[in-house]
Amino acid sequence: MKFQDLFAYQKSVTLSMQIFEISKKFPKEETYSLTDQIRRSSRSVSAAIAEAYRKRNYPRHFASKLTD
Repeated sequence: MKFQDLFAYQKSVTLSMQIFEISKKFPKEETYSLTDQIRRSSRSVSAAIAEAYRKRNYPRHFASKLTD
């Protein structure tokens, strides 16, 4: 099983794409501040799930990554 098969990962990617589409409609003056921060934080959720999955053999590290 790969981390891409995880339901939580798939949902986080889908949500990240929805956030990206919604953030396109933000005012232009927010493009470099609020919009960028929202987009980066939404992508970090998927990355954290993938990293936690790679560390699943180490229960404490796994739990730590999931709480990130």
